[in-house]
Amino acid sequence: MMASQTNGSNGTSSPTFSVGDKAVHPSPGVGEVMELEQRELGGRNATIYVLRIMDTGLKVMVPMEAAERVGLRRVMQADQAEEIFDILKAPEVAVDVQPWSRRFRAYTEMLKSGLPTEIAKVLRDMYRLKFDKDLSFGERRLLDQARSLLVQELALAKEVEPASIEGEIKQILTA
Repeated sequence: MMASQTNGSNGTSSPTFSVGDKAVHPSPGVGEVMELEQRELGGRNATIYVLRIMDTGLKVMVPMEAAERVGLRRVMQADQAEEIFDILKAPEVAVDVQPWSRRFRAYTEMLKSGLPTEIAKVLRDMYRLKFDKDLSFGERRLLDQARSLLVQELALAKEVEPASIEGEIKQILTA
């Protein structure tokens, strides 16, 4: 069960996780908290979240005190998933700056934010671009990264299989 912990220094609420909870790391995506490990970091004891990333099996360690700074967050709720589908359906383009190197940098920053709404915009724009031209290696990487980050989290939020989400996204983006 996830609880919210108040950080005494600034009064903000940051998520805390227990073993078995699912958490989203901005870079590798959705993971399961496998254990809470005690380690010495910088001369003091720290609790470390040990996550296994669901897509890759990658093991990621995040100090509890750095979780918020890193961007570790809870999986979105079902109503937030609907907002993501609305973004995928939207006709606008998130980044229209020229040249491509600036657009690429902007899309990369959107992915790094770890925010599902920003990741959805990257997925939508790269998918549409794919129909206009052959994607470069960097563009394909952005598309694949955005898709893998969103699919697993949307599947958890909507309590369906990832393949179902893949199909729904494809249907939306090819409509």
